[in-house]
Amino acid sequence: MTDCRIGVIGCSGRMGQMLIREIAATKCCVLAAATEGPGNAALGRDAGAVAGLEPLGITVVDNTRAAAADCDVLIDFTVPAASVDHAAIAAETGTALVLGTTGMDADQTTAIETAATQAAILWAPNMSLGVNLLFAVTKQVATALGDDWDIEIVEMHHKHKVDAPSGTALGFGRAAAAGRGVDLDDVSDRGRDGITGARKPGDIGFAVLRGGDVAGEHTVVFATEGERVELTHRAGSRNIFARGAVRAARWAATQQPGLYDMPDVLGLNG
Repeated sequence: MTDCRIGVIGCSGRMGQMLIREIAATKCCVLAAATEGPGNAALGRDAGAVAGLEPLGITVVDNTRAAAADCDVLIDFTVPAASVDHAAIAAETGTALVLGTTGMDADQTTAIETAATQAAILWAPNMSLGVNLLFAVTKQVATALGDDWDIEIVEMHHKHKVDAPSGTALGFGRAAAAGRGVDLDDVSDRGRDGITGARKPGDIGFAVLRGGDVAGEHTVVFATEGERVELTHRAGSRNIFARGAVRAARWAATQQPGLYDMPDVLGLNG
């Protein structure tokens, strides 16, 4: 079997280094390229050394377009503006892209969707296999329970996270909304402060906690008179995201152009 040639964008960050280590440890995968932004201290170094491994023979460069030519698939956990540029490069080169960036606005989302008409783009708010299984369960529970059950989503992340609610929390919200056959934007309640009045029936509420080094904790609460159901996922290490991303990369590298998500990888979309 031919090895899947994977490129890591933003290779010197915490997630980038984890991805390099995961690729190096995964059978049938090989690191084919590693990139960083102009002026980054990692440029010119061996990507293996950047990730704390023995040299891998891959030099960190700042030309993503050139790197794409050496890869079957790119993995990007950077920032929205950069990810839009990388999606455009994927579309130009026909290289598959696994995208874990969150915090996209409407225009950036449209740009990703447009790029996916020319390249296979797998975009997921969370690459954890467990989280994505729980997305499916959340949708199923929301479908089964009546509208008299209130839905609240509570999430906590480390103090350095810059977007809120997290992309994963919004993913749970979209799953719950889909289960009820509604649009999340129409029922989302993301801020309560002061005299807010009674909870609006049908709303999906979000509560955000930040502190310490929490990798990620999410709970979907279904509450009604006399009982409560809670679905919880706790990430003990960010390694689970790297593991899921590499699995997603191997899958995406074989797909036709289109916009995919982790349930496609897990076979949950039928």
